[in-house]
Amino acid sequence: MSTLAADVSAGMSGTVPTRPPASAVHHPSGPWFPGVSADAGASLRLICFPHAGGTPSLYRDWQPHVGDHVQVVPVLLPGRGFRLGERPHSEMRPLAADIASALMEQGLADAYALFGHSMGALLAYEVACELRSRGAGEPVHLFVSGSRAPHFYGGRIGADLTDDALLRMVQDLGGLSGLGAGARAGGTAFERRLPVLRADLAACETYRWAPRRPLGCPVTAFSAAGDAIAPSPQVDEWREYTYGSTLRRHLPGGHFYLSGPGRSRLLRELRGELDRHRPERGARAPADESRRTSA
Repeated sequence: MSTLAADVSAGMSGTVPTRPPASAVHHPSGPWFPGVSADAGASLRLICFPHAGGTPSLYRDWQPHVGDHVQVVPVLLPGRGFRLGERPHSEMRPLAADIASALMEQGLADAYALFGHSMGALLAYEVACELRSRGAGEPVHLFVSGSRAPHFYGGRIGADLTDDALLRMVQDLGGLSGLGAGARAGGTAFERRLPVLRADLAACETYRWAPRRPLGCPVTAFSAAGDAIAPSPQVDEWREYTYGSTLRRHLPGGHFYLSGPGRSRLLRELRGELDRHRPERGARAPADESRRTSA
């Protein structure tokens, strides 16, 4: 089974046009954060990135669970939801650059943490590096979930499969059980999503990690039992991407544990770490911490 292809198997809401219009463009100032504006009452923002083919729906009910000082900011990528008319990105770094621009333009990159699942973890890392290079500062914490370390990305993972082969692969992962996608009638939900799925997989296939200075913030890396997409030894290597602490958390539930039995523990772990970054009297939390070791 290809490595990141499981990303396409869960959490994909809405439809995607079979072929984006030739005139479709994407702008850094587009609707990356639907329904979100900077909350002056929040001292910290948690920017959340979806897995390949995913949408912000994965994070729609996280707000009550992460602390009243945190504003959850899910990211809507081009080509899905009400951004159907925009061409999805097929390269990781231009996508990260556009998101960094949007975060800065909308005042969401002051005191922030990042969370990403699978492909979203890689994207979160690239956004953190991009914001740092622009002088916006690093995140106070980087949470990576269901993702091997960046230098393990690249190589063929399914973007060039035929429609039938891609469908079989996703069905084997159990990700279409709620879609009624067993039949291949024309215009099925799965077929309408193919452009976004292929673009996301292509972004992972063409990604090559560029050596750069590690982040200074703490990193928490979540893995799940039985996840062949992000095996523990490759998740462990996220420790090489920070000068700060690396915390490791191993949860039940497989690759998409955050939609299943591991969700409650994930949210508890997130809140516990985010509470460590609660600023006193509204001051910005520091970008890095003393090195701590995982329990």
